[in-house]
Amino acid sequence: MTERTLAIDGVKVPRFLYGTAWKEDQTQHLVELALESGFRGFDTANQRRHYDEAAVGLAIAASIANGLVTREDVFLQTKFTFRRGQDHRLPYDPGAPVPIQVEQSFASSLGHLGVERVDSYLLHGPTSSAGLTPDDWAAWRAMEAIHDSGLARMLGVSNFNLEQLQRLWQEARIRPRFVQNRCYAVRGWDRPVREFCQANGVVYQGFSLLTANRQTLAATELAQIAARHGRTIPQIIFRFAIEVGMIPLTGTSDGDHMRADLDVFDFRLEAAEVATIEGLGEG
Repeated sequence: MTERTLAIDGVKVPRFLYGTAWKEDQTQHLVELALESGFRGFDTANQRRHYDEAAVGLAIAASIANGLVTREDVFLQTKFTFRRGQDHRLPYDPGAPVPIQVEQSFASSLGHLGVERVDSYLLHGPTSSAGLTPDDWAAWRAMEAIHDSGLARMLGVSNFNLEQLQRLWQEARIRPRFVQNRCYAVRGWDRPVREFCQANGVVYQGFSLLTANRQTLAATELAQIAARHGRTIPQIIFRFAIEVGMIPLTGTSDGDHMRADLDVFDFRLEAAEVATIEGLGEG
């Protein structure tokens, strides 16, 4: 059996998160369904282009009101998104300095989610594909101040490459506790970033584990591993992620799939099976 949570800086972090992107008017219903199915960790962002953060808050509030959960049962993670990742529905004044944008976005997030603090606050991608810009640093320093205030219990980043992560790690006053990246099998499941995380006590969160790897999911080797364990291929992928130290995200809109996705804590993969999956898609 694998524990369903990790303890990080005194915070109980679920080892499997429900991702709320691209749900639109189904967001509240699906988050409530995910809670009923057993999910206790939720990832969102103050980026109306892809997320309905306020609907996540309504779902959490409804589930607290009906006695399903308490606020302390739920791990909430949201993000600050720069202007280039937004549409016209901005959660801040685009003419304001970046630190003020972060403050405005974060205050809006608390309102949307109906909470006094969040468990994890991520920088939703740097402004450039290479290096870190002054705006990136301004945003991170503002996030550090939010952490100092106790309103965000942990900080992290999303869509960072290894070089960007290394630089942030070297120069940040408060280092990231999470890195959340899209995870491609053909790129070794983001192995260089995962190895950095493992070496430095950072927790890697992997998203699009299924949708970014459709060709890999058809591999004969995966089917054989799934058959040996009497599991589905998605369950094998999610179990693999947990075995190698990732927190996987799923965004399924199917209640049966939600429950199946969570049913990965009562079996283990053999070391050779993990190695096989690590190598899928490479070359």
